[in-house]
Amino acid sequence: MPLEPRKLRILVVDDDEAFGRLVASVVRDAGYGVTRWVPTGAAALRGAADCDIILLDHQLPDTTGMDLLPALRTVPAQPSIILVTAHGDEALAVRALREGADDYLIKDGSLAGLLPQVIERVRRHRALAEALAAAERDLVHAERLAAIGQLNVTLHHTMNNPLMAAFAETELLMGSPLTREQRGSVEGIREALGRVRDILQQVSTLEEARTTDYLDGVTMIDLSRRSQPMPVQLGEALVWFPDEDIARVIGMLLTHAGFTVERLASVEELSARVAGLAVQVVLVAGSATPGTSPLGGFRPAPGRRYTLVALVPGDGTRARAAGADHIVNLPFDPGTFVGDLLGAMRG
Repeated sequence: MPLEPRKLRILVVDDDEAFGRLVASVVRDAGYGVTRWVPTGAAALRGAADCDIILLDHQLPDTTGMDLLPALRTVPAQPSIILVTAHGDEALAVRALREGADDYLIKDGSLAGLLPQVIERVRRHRALAEALAAAERDLVHAERLAAIGQLNVTLHHTMNNPLMAAFAETELLMGSPLTREQRGSVEGIREALGRVRDILQQVSTLEEARTTDYLDGVTMIDLSRRSQPMPVQLGEALVWFPDEDIARVIGMLLTHAGFTVERLASVEELSARVAGLAVQVVLVAGSATPGTSPLGGFRPAPGRRYTLVALVPGDGTRARAAGADHIVNLPFDPGTFVGDLLGAMRG
């Protein structure tokens, strides 16, 4: 799940304990969570697995932030890293971004005011990365379901007729003169065929690829489980967004909320689809740059029934003036995305 603002664990790596107290005060006042201070790079490596964000000073007693960055990037928990540099080290900060830092801060008088903004930016990027990973898992799950469907067709096509023929043969044998031992054997065969028929029926209704333990180190699909109930359908959501990763996250969030999602490849395709009666919400890539289309070239029709949402980097004033009902600032927060959208639709 995306990280909540008040549950962030922030590690401050700096040899100045007073700086650690300053950061702790700012973070506490902004409501972002708890901080822990360590003075060295070695201590940072030991504590990196238990934090979400690392505020990393470049000058440390035992190393530098740049030298420590590759090692921190190997931590399995993958904490986000904000490099703290002295004024005049902007070139170093840019180099840090190229080598894996998520953001940077200049250690000057503006740091206390800028820190909450940088933490929020990093938090949203982190939440989006987690949502993208969840979307990738959804994609893999959908591919597995498709494979299950293909398996169903194959099993029924190749096994149903032979199974029915075997049932017919056993019924004929049961009607023939048999010894007591032979009749018991034929009844056993008929029971086994019935179990095979029941398993085929279970496979035909399988909608999830959940597994259970079979032997040590071996798993099997659990045919006793049934799929979870589907959410109430909220109608169609049309999405036009050129960034594939962001579009996938949006699609996953809307699908989980109960929308039927269709991702479109162009503004022209979107314009042709919005007239559908089931369309409840339309999401487009907006623009805050003067001289460009505020809604990415899309023109909402007068009297439309759907809610128009523009995803905009920065100020959404132009997009709202062009007809957007709701603005989502990029990078958006996956944890609040659907709730805010549903609130805009009800409004």
